[in-house]
Amino acid sequence: MMDDVPNIVLVVPHPDYTVSVYFVDGKIVVYDVKPKLGRGVFQKLQNQDVFINKYKIMNHTLAWDLNGNNDAAGCIDIDPDTLYALEHVADGHEAV
Repeated sequence: MMDDVPNIVLVVPHPDYTVSVYFVDGKIVVYDVKPKLGRGVFQKLQNQDVFINKYKIMNHTLAWDLNGNNDAAGCIDIDPDTLYALEHVADGHEAV
């Protein structure tokens, strides 16, 4: 992770498999998980209950704690540089 990437302060998953990500510097991005849902570990997020209820901020980034034990080995996480590189949106509900 780059040292200059601001910390994430809030993540909000949406039923359409997007996540609003809010950074401490005020930047807001929307991450679209749909293109990844059919591949690899992301298949577990196809269960909307898991997608909506297992998310958290872990190790300074968006993660899904699949086992519920705060162990990074049991999580799906998104590189914070990837998230911060997304286009800023005016509010967290805008489409990507």
